[in-house]
Amino acid sequence: MSTKIDIGKLTLKNPVLTASGTFGYGQEFESFIDPSLLGGIIMKGTTWEPREGNPAPRMAETSAGMLNAVGLQNKGVHHFIDKILPAITKYDTKIIVNVAGNDVADYVKTASLLNDIERVDAIELNVSCPNVKKGGIQFGTNENLLKELLSAVRHVYYKTLIVKLSPNVTKIEDFAKISESEGADAITVANTFLGMAIDINTYKPKLSNITGGLSGPAIKPIIMRMVYQCYQVVKIPIIASGGIMHWQDAIEYFLAGATAI
Repeated sequence: MSTKIDIGKLTLKNPVLTASGTFGYGQEFESFIDPSLLGGIIMKGTTWEPREGNPAPRMAETSAGMLNAVGLQNKGVHHFIDKILPAITKYDTKIIVNVAGNDVADYVKTASLLNDIERVDAIELNVSCPNVKKGGIQFGTNENLLKELLSAVRHVYYKTLIVKLSPNVTKIEDFAKISESEGADAITVANTFLGMAIDINTYKPKLSNITGGLSGPAIKPIIMRMVYQCYQVVKIPIIASGGIMHWQDAIEYFLAGATAI
């Protein structure tokens, strides 16, 4: 039985991907798993210019998951192309770059540059990061801004384009439909939920950013519902992301309408 799937112009040898930010660039996990076994690796968030991210503490455990407010720390797209990419082209898997930015111009410059990089197989537009002060979630929670952004990026990026949606909206299916109508080849459902935790001993938030993105098993039933809702309204593939701990979780997502996880 073939496990191959198609996402836009991209053919993956299997439907298992890494969620952006959970797997670094692949190198960090070589002692645990052969990255070439995966259908694809979605890189950690990459921006036009380097970002230092948020100050510590920026991670906190919860009863059924974790909060993070890393803040898209990275050394910029030029560093990724010059230093990281040559070291990971050895993997026999698809390389997908998660692209973030402060404004439309940032996204467009980064997408345009990556369009000409042969070993970058696709990009995933991060319009949903809940722990940065500029860009990110503002595009994923405003329909008009999302339309403007996707229209601009689609004009400069001709390979497979994935949009990572925010769950922090009332009707995620509306944003799924906009993504499809503006030329996205697939959507990722979804990023993390905006959350907060307080240390009862210090009376202070556990994160320096005060709030952060909640991930883990706690969010799976909600993301499951969102995958199902998006599947009812779009024909493009859905990549399910959130709370997957066991193979049974993956099967659930496929039954809800996901093409990949």
